[in-house]
Amino acid sequence: MIKVIQADITTLSVDAIVNAANTTLLGGGGVDGAIHRAAGPELLAACRKIGGCPTGEARITPGFKLPAKWVIHTVGPVWHGGDRNEPTLLANCYRNSLELALKNGAKTIAFPGISTGVYGYPKDQAAKIAVIVMREYENKFDEIICCCFSGGDKALYEKVLAED
Repeated sequence: MIKVIQADITTLSVDAIVNAANTTLLGGGGVDGAIHRAAGPELLAACRKIGGCPTGEARITPGFKLPAKWVIHTVGPVWHGGDRNEPTLLANCYRNSLELALKNGAKTIAFPGISTGVYGYPKDQAAKIAVIVMREYENKFDEIICCCFSGGDKALYEKVLAED
């Protein structure tokens, strides 16, 4: 089941939350910074040991002080107009995160909007890609959550899900 909610992803009691990370995995702004702050300094130490993550791939760490057992870090593409493989890279973020969740026994997972903040990916296009990939996996999870920070984002995901 795919569900859309408006919430702070760091407060969710799910098996895994996904972090829209940068390639260093060492924290940043937006959801990345919020997850690092909420998880505590142990998350940064765990990410340092990983040594980064290429765009489109995913890495996993414990959730530490978060209600979620796991944090899956994925690096979305920076939007350059769509002609630099951005759609495929973004789909890979979702697919690789879901695969990593399955490998670690997660049955519930929550995603923020990947690449739609400072990376500039158009939200409507990103939501369509997210939902397409989530649909491929929805029967393998008890719940896949689109966790939206704003009401506008929530409405967008609800619209995309209804059209699908």
